[in-house]
Amino acid sequence: MTIERLDAGARMSQAVIHGNTAYLAGQVGAPGQSVTAQTQAVLASIDSLLARCGSDKSRILSATIWLADMADFGEMNAVWDKWVDGKDPPARATGEAKLATPDYRVEIIVVAARD
Repeated sequence: MTIERLDAGARMSQAVIHGNTAYLAGQVGAPGQSVTAQTQAVLASIDSLLARCGSDKSRILSATIWLADMADFGEMNAVWDKWVDGKDPPARATGEAKLATPDYRVEIIVVAARD
């Protein structure tokens, strides 16, 4: 079975496809923006990568969400709840972590099935 890598660099790929599964790298928004703006940007990036992988948000198997501060949980969820496929929601975990830079407030990692 082949492995396909999208937007591969020396350190990482933005997505890796193996068989009928797509693994996306953690997606972040523009540094310094609000949690709402960063979450919207992250979800748009996920939509775009999933489309390139031959998938979409209805086929997300799992999502891992990292917040720089759990106090932002409600604000992030307000954006997530409008975006997520409520008919077929993924398994999901959310935790607090120190992200790559203090200007990042949200990072989301997803694994999805492909068509």
